[in-house]
Amino acid sequence: MDKFLEYIKNKNLTIDDEKLADKLDELDELSSMKNEFHFPATKDVASDASKVKVEDLEKPVIYLTGNSLGLQPKEIEKQLSNYLNDWKKYGVEGHHHGEHPFLHIDEEIQESLSKIVGSLPSEVCPMNSLSTNIHVLMANFYKPTQTRHKIIIEYGAFPSDLYVTESQIRHHKFNPETSLIKIKPRDGEYTLRTDDIIKVIREHGDSVSVVMLSGIQYFTGQFFEIEKITKVGQEVGAIVGWDLAHAAGNVQLSLHDWNVDFACWCSYKYLNSGPGCIAGVFVHNKHTQIFDLTNDSRLLGWFGNKLSNRFQKEKEFYAEDGALGFRMSNPSVADCTALRASLSVFEKAGGIKKLAEKSTVITGYLEYLLTHKLKTTDVQIITPSDSTQRGSQLSLLIKGIKAGELKVNLSNAGVICDVRDPDVIRVAPTPLYTSFNDVKNFIQKLNDNM
Repeated sequence: MDKFLEYIKNKNLTIDDEKLADKLDELDELSSMKNEFHFPATKDVASDASKVKVEDLEKPVIYLTGNSLGLQPKEIEKQLSNYLNDWKKYGVEGHHHGEHPFLHIDEEIQESLSKIVGSLPSEVCPMNSLSTNIHVLMANFYKPTQTRHKIIIEYGAFPSDLYVTESQIRHHKFNPETSLIKIKPRDGEYTLRTDDIIKVIREHGDSVSVVMLSGIQYFTGQFFEIEKITKVGQEVGAIVGWDLAHAAGNVQLSLHDWNVDFACWCSYKYLNSGPGCIAGVFVHNKHTQIFDLTNDSRLLGWFGNKLSNRFQKEKEFYAEDGALGFRMSNPSVADCTALRASLSVFEKAGGIKKLAEKSTVITGYLEYLLTHKLKTTDVQIITPSDSTQRGSQLSLLIKGIKAGELKVNLSNAGVICDVRDPDVIRVAPTPLYTSFNDVKNFIQKLNDNM
């Protein structure tokens, strides 16, 4: 919240001004980005449309769940139409013709993705789905021995991370009960302290094979100190990887400079590419500068092979440079087209740095209103107040009403948010398409429906 109050002061605004939201929207250089997206109408997503005021039925919702599924960019429909026309026009020759030849469709996205996660273009690649990618990279980086076999994750990790790490441990004939270390918050706390994470890593020391944490914890919205934790994990001899499902497109990342070993993410949350759309991976170039088939244990697939060998019979596998060498199958052209279109909206907005700056202010505004303008004390923010330890998500512990019931009430009032049973709702004022007036109106509707 301090960054928000500092912003208000620097702009010579008054915190109790009834028109503060209007003035903040006028100052917002990204306010026009809302026009790049399709918003559901209240009548179409309300839990019970009969309870929606007639004058509100056609109104677009206040969409605060981009942390679960981003809105549809208008550019996607245009780009998918172009792809379908090329497929219709060229058939198989579309692999080599048209504005975006199918054969290199994923490579076109590397530079845009690198800007999102802070890497070299060669270190990233769109491919597969999130859980599949975690498995793919763990197969390469998790090499347990009798003395170094432990994986460290956070307690309450998203099922992708939990199930993959458990199954990887079992696959190597170890027991998750002894090989999987879950870091818990202190009693009475919801988030993890960096010092406690570091303490656990050092306590297990040379028995740790992989540290695999979330960049942003999906439940609490906590943004972990990736650089600091990575450094400590590598000091004890472990590989350090990150699940960035809730971080990619949400916060500024510098994976290359932070020396992260590997990372994975999906693209349908803050990256707005569409439900279940193609995911992405990062592999630091220190791991890919030399490929030696006799010493590399990665899972091999034909699309990871050099193009010169890829379509030839009985040719030895020789990995494509960088992250591309971890591909196994040819990527969905439709998926890559959707992702390319959604990433173009980030470019139009001025990049992730500019979006992160707005996120700090608008999430601070939401925090201020939650702590100063609610009529009830039955809402507790469990996301860190420090803006450097979160993105554009606040998780709210709800009392006095079931979180699921509150979600129903809010949907009938034209607000879409996310519930984590039994008592938490997650609210994400995504900077690409959320206005300050949206935040103000959400608080009013929250007051009306608690």
